[in-house]
Amino acid sequence: MAFSMKTFALASAALVTLLGTFAAPAHAQAPATPWELKADMGYAYGKDGSTLSYKMGTSNAGELLKGAKKVPKGTLFFIGQNGQLYMRTGPYLEGDGKFKFGPDQ
Repeated sequence: MAFSMKTFALASAALVTLLGTFAAPAHAQAPATPWELKADMGYAYGKDGSTLSYKMGTSNAGELLKGAKKVPKGTLFFIGQNGQLYMRTGPYLEGDGKFKFGPDQ
């Protein structure tokens, strides 16, 4: 399955966020924090599993958007135990707003 650049951007940010989360101790669930994606930047999840960021230009923005797809709201990105990046749409929060797959589960 091919990923669009926008998907790569969101996936890379998720990867960075998740790696930071996994590095933290699992004593209590940390509060959710927003991603810090910046305008005019592209974020990629490389073929070798690396994460990259690129300064974007405007001269070929139309070409970039041709193959791009919007990421649906309610999408969760995460790294599996095998190191592979995954995305899931569907519920990931409990009724009280806590992360359904947190360390207290």
